[in-house]
Amino acid sequence: MTENLKHPLDSISGSHSPHRPSKISKTTDDHSDDEQQQQQQQQPESMSQRPGIQRYLLAIEYIGTRFSGSQQQSNCRTVVGVLEEAFHKFIGQPVSIFCSSRTDAGVHALSNVCHVDVERISKRKPGEVLEPHEPAVVKRAVNHFLQKNQGDVMVIDVRSVPANFHARYKAQERTYFYRLLSGAEPLSTFEKDRAWHVSEELNLRAMQEASKVLVGHHDFSSFRAAGCQAKSPIRTLDELNVSEVVSTPCFPSIMERKQNNLEEDPHAGMNKSETDPPPSFNGGADLGFGLRKKHRCFVVTARARAFLYHQVRLLVGVLKAVGTGDLKVPDVERILNAKTVTAASPMAPACGLYLGHVKYDLP
Repeated sequence: MTENLKHPLDSISGSHSPHRPSKISKTTDDHSDDEQQQQQQQQPESMSQRPGIQRYLLAIEYIGTRFSGSQQQSNCRTVVGVLEEAFHKFIGQPVSIFCSSRTDAGVHALSNVCHVDVERISKRKPGEVLEPHEPAVVKRAVNHFLQKNQGDVMVIDVRSVPANFHARYKAQERTYFYRLLSGAEPLSTFEKDRAWHVSEELNLRAMQEASKVLVGHHDFSSFRAAGCQAKSPIRTLDELNVSEVVSTPCFPSIMERKQNNLEEDPHAGMNKSETDPPPSFNGGADLGFGLRKKHRCFVVTARARAFLYHQVRLLVGVLKAVGTGDLKVPDVERILNAKTVTAASPMAPACGLYLGHVKYDLP
């Protein structure tokens, strides 16, 4: 996952030394539930803020390929660094961004969440505090500056929240997705750094059975990387499953287009036998010159309140080994019970991991 973490809660959620990125960019190694509750209790219910300061909750998406992780680091391009730069250009003064979840270098986000405090100062009359910007204005203005900085980060939602609403410690649940593309063909240019290419065939049913072993409340020491800062390896994995989906980007083949036409015309397929095989995603055995054979695409979904450092990527590594037949389902239980990361299969690469959603009880 992009799991990682060493806290307190600053600068994207942690007080990690900016000179040690290998231990900073953890994805989801959030505090354990007890640690989170303790941190929340230490925060005052009403944080002292000067009048005119507004806290905004931001949902952001990004391609992690050109980032050295999400957390601010010296002399490295990071998600928070780029976002803080865009805000600085927007409001004319520096801000600090705090994220719900850290992501490692190369890890993507469909929706990561962070918060920022903004004081709107008049540019015509320096020192005059104005009414806070509307969330829609913040979204439009920050995206304007983000698109001028390689365009690999975008604000997808903004909401005004109370001064004591913390993006990290108010998060109730996090969902990660991991994409694997299976097939002997070289990976498409469009999929470069977007998925883990596995040349072997993957056994979907075996992977699904193996994932059931790992769901629930366990000691996940075998799925915890060496740099993990969490005090306890105990986590509750609410969901872990594997599904096969249409490979993307998806452009319909001739057979798929014909199939769609048949479905639109209720009379066109009346003579079609129920035993006829379904149309192939590849449009048949002979694709024709210049047409690429598609890979099978598998997505692993992992959902929990908090994860350990690299937990998701270690879980995916084991599931992939089951899919290729290198491990059997009983081996997964053995690895879990071993309670040492040396028992697990090699960790999945960062490029296939996506932070999908962070859940809150919003005010």
